[in-house]
Amino acid sequence: MSTPNQYRSEHEAEPGQTSIGELIGEISDDLSKLFRQEVELAKVELKQEATKAGKAAGMLGAAGFAGCLAVLLLSFAVVFGLANVMDHGWAFLVVAVIWVIVGAVLFVTGRNKAKDVSPVPTRTVETLKEDAKWLKNPSG
Repeated sequence: MSTPNQYRSEHEAEPGQTSIGELIGEISDDLSKLFRQEVELAKVELKQEATKAGKAAGMLGAAGFAGCLAVLLLSFAVVFGLANVMDHGWAFLVVAVIWVIVGAVLFVTGRNKAKDVSPVPTRTVETLKEDAKWLKNPSG
């Protein structure tokens, strides 16, 4: 029959015989091992999420391409529909002008929204300033 002491690892000693330095060393080793394991887990999770994001981006790209084809074909349908009442050249011109107007409106709207984008994370900067201020004067 085995005794409980046989199950102790080679690094463990009797609780009363372990020095504080050894305990701190073991804690440090355990913490660094735990940290390495957490980093490895984070890497695996990020890789999985990146794979999912890549697949989603591919599908969105394909959907965008399909949308472009649909717009192109619908535009040709409108042109040929207008060609029943006017010359083909004028029908193409009318559809082209409509797309120029749509493009201009989208450009102006997008440009105005882009002006509202701030590249600086202002809330994060403010909290970092508050943290630095607190670290300099923790009582106030």
